[in-house]
Amino acid sequence: MFVFEASLIWFIREVIFKIKNLYIHQKMKNFYYLILSLLVSCSYAENKKGNTDPQMKISLPLAGNAFSSKHIDGSNTITDNGIENWTDSKEYFTAYFRVSKAGNFQITVEESVEVFGKAELEFSINKESKKVNFTSSKKAVTLGNWKIDHEGYVAIRIKGISKSGDRFPSINRLTISSTDYDGKISYVPNDEGNFYHWGRRGPSVHLNYQVPESTNAEWYYNEVTVPVNEDKIGSYFMANGFGEGYFGIQVNSPTERRILFSVWSPFSTDDPKSIPDSHKIKMLKKGEKVHTGEFGNEGSGGQSYLKYNWKAGTTYKFLLHGIPQNNNSTNYTAYFFAPELKKWLLIASFNRPQTNTYLKRFHSFLENFVPEQGDLSRRVLFNNQWICDEKGNWIEVNSARFTTDNTGAQGYRMDFAGGLEKDSFYLKDGGFFNNYTTPKTTYTRPLNNKKPEINFSNLP
Repeated sequence: MFVFEASLIWFIREVIFKIKNLYIHQKMKNFYYLILSLLVSCSYAENKKGNTDPQMKISLPLAGNAFSSKHIDGSNTITDNGIENWTDSKEYFTAYFRVSKAGNFQITVEESVEVFGKAELEFSINKESKKVNFTSSKKAVTLGNWKIDHEGYVAIRIKGISKSGDRFPSINRLTISSTDYDGKISYVPNDEGNFYHWGRRGPSVHLNYQVPESTNAEWYYNEVTVPVNEDKIGSYFMANGFGEGYFGIQVNSPTERRILFSVWSPFSTDDPKSIPDSHKIKMLKKGEKVHTGEFGNEGSGGQSYLKYNWKAGTTYKFLLHGIPQNNNSTNYTAYFFAPELKKWLLIASFNRPQTNTYLKRFHSFLENFVPEQGDLSRRVLFNNQWICDEKGNWIEVNSARFTTDNTGAQGYRMDFAGGLEKDSFYLKDGGFFNNYTTPKTTYTRPLNNKKPEINFSNLP
């Protein structure tokens, strides 16, 4: 709504009053209306030209949209309150939001800022920096204006220059406003449903392989390659996903990597201790040095993992066996081919009760399970997918449908991608890149015709 000068409003009211109350010739009346229309139009144009009221305004919570340069799992400098406990001048933070078009933006630190003495901070976007002083007497602080000339992610870097107290200011939120922007802004708006956690982890992405449900698939084969430098901490590159579990590789820390195989219990709960004995996953066998146990929080069931120093740039093979039993249960067995050892390794075999099925709902996915690593990009290639039915017939699978989780589907994070890269399917997420893939798109890769050469009787 445009702002009118008080004198102009008074004048327009007077004109309307006279038109309403004086008996005048119709042509003169039309003339008055014409003059009135011109005055209003000129007023609108002038006020639009000089309007300082924001057309767009959002409140950006740093708890869900900012990341520390240290990327420490469990760090206390970004909390549910935003940036806090900031003492190290070498540590800096980057907050992100995505614009759907170009625009001019004013950024303000909201009144939720807490200052300890005096401090100077530097705020930068696209190498344009503005230094701002904070004192204990100030609350809301305007940082300045930036011009964003293209669609995509905007990164606001926050650096500490100096401080008189023992820490830099604690900042809860930034206000992003604009007088000329009418597009969409993507960001994590609040913590409903623990969304700061999920939003900072970033979107998970999936490939849903197109296999007829009527197929009695007993074996499921896939090849996975993580490109060099894409093996970020917190990454789970899941190769062989099926209706009742998942099987893939993880980066757990700078020194530890795992081959992980899990099967969900048919009893729906996040607490494995609440599963009745009749619904518990039973371990049948496991490979050498494989750890087994229970898992929770995202459903519950049986879990196994082998600590194995797999390497980026190397292709690894995954083989899953699933066969129904006569007692309304199904056995699932996972094998991993280690090219460094030139042999198949048994990870584990589990029995799932209350289940009678062959392998179904084939998929792969990529996720980050460490929120502090959510601003780092990761990518993985999947190739040469095959299933083998109960009669021993191998069938190549070369079509997959790309999807993302709720973080991406709601538009909170748009850094997700998947599709075809040469003769492989790929998935990519995290890192706030600009070119995203339209979800629910189906891709078909060229047939490899490279049937796996596996002697099932020789598997461990």
